[in-house]
Formats: sequence, C-alpha cells, structure tokens
Amino acid sequence: MTIMLVKKFCACNNFGIERLIMSNTLVYLLDKKIYINLTNMCTNDCIFCLRKDKDDVCGQTLWLDNENYQLNEIFEQFDNCCKFHHSLLDNAHPEVVFCGYGEPMLKLDYLKETAKHIKSIYPASKIRVNTNGHANFVYKRNVIPELKDLVDEFSVSLNAPTKEEYDELSQPKFPQAYEEVKKFIKACSDEGISVVASVVEGYKGRRLDLDACRKAAEDLGASLRVREWIVNGY
Repeated sequence: MTIMLVKKFCACNNFGIERLIMSNTLVYLLDKKIYINLTNMCTNDCIFCLRKDKDDVCGQTLWLDNENYQLNEIFEQFDNCCKFHHSLLDNAHPEVVFCGYGEPMLKLDYLKETAKHIKSIYPASKIRVNTNGHANFVYKRNVIPELKDLVDEFSVSLNAPTKEEYDELSQPKFPQAYEEVKKFIKACSDEGISVVASVVEGYKGRRLDLDACRKAAEDLGASLRVREWIVNGY
C-alpha cells in the first residue's frame, strides 16, 4: 500500500523523475555537515525550489540516476564521506541532515535504517530531517514514534501562514496538504522531538506575514526558522 501511495503522488513528470539525470550522489558535504539525498520524489512542487533552476549544490549533482539503489550504497558513501572529510567534521558529534532534491520521508525505511547506522557509529551525532510534513498522510499512520531516538530534530516546511498561500507557494499534490503539515508538526512536538517550522522569505521580493507564521508555529509546539531566499538556494 505504501509503495502504491508513493507512486500515486510521485510518478508524474512534475516531480522531475523522468528528467535527464547525471549522477547518483546519495551523500554530500555542505557547511561541515553531512547531507543525505535519498530521493528525487516529492509531494510538493514549490515555486521557489532550487531544483527548478539547477541540478547541483556546490557542484554536487543531486539528481539521482534511479531510485533503485541499495541501502549499503548509502552506508558506503556515508562512511567514505566521514573518512575523506575527517578534518572538517566533529567525529564525536557529526551533524547529519536528511535533505536533497526530494522528500526524504518518502524513503522512510531507508531513512530509518541509515539513521540507525549513523547512531551505531556516532551515538552522539545530531540527526535532522528536513521534510515537507506530508509523511503521515502518505503512509496513513503516525510515523513519528518510529523515529524517536533516531531523529533529533525535524525541520518542517510550513511555508506560509494560511492554506491559500501555502497552496500557491508549495503547489501540493493533494488538497489537504497544509492541514497535514500542521498535524505533522504537532505530532513531532507531542512525541517530544525538537521541531522547527520553516518559511522562505523574500522569494522574488515577496514578503510573508512572519508574525502570523510564528504564531502558527508556536501554537503547534514549534519554533520558527525564517530562511531568506537566495538565488542559488544556499
């Protein structure tokens, strides 16, 4: 059922799955943090998304050549990244972020197993998941308890203070997406996992009602992170 749901939301061209892809970078380094890029699939098509304009982050191509890679490939790339960038990382407390060109929670089993692998090697590591908050809707269950003790923080793309503005900015593939995002944020807070609601401010000069965004986040038990939009995305 889960596979069918993911295919239903992500098999269309709007998600870029059939775009010409040049690389299979599953793990990359940015700002002394290790990033894990699990998928190109997404249940949003945000108008400000970096992948609409470019294929790479700091020269690292993130479009995957396929979605059929094996779990051990992630482990291998992660371990190699740690070894190669040894001098740049805090080897006792490396920061790891699940974030790439798609929605990482759509590869939930791989995310969980990868987080277990990281915690087994670096128990004090900090793991963050950047997500659009649609996972509980996709999987038809609350998946947050499954990630307790594996994920230290969720950064959830709230994107707007209202459904109307969210739909305009995020272009979700199902109508109740904004409510599902809010439910997801609340579920993280209820589970005692640190959760940050994020918004992108200044896209092509557009300004959000940040006070309303902050209130929405705080009402759900989250803090607010305002990300200023920049052309290259980072």
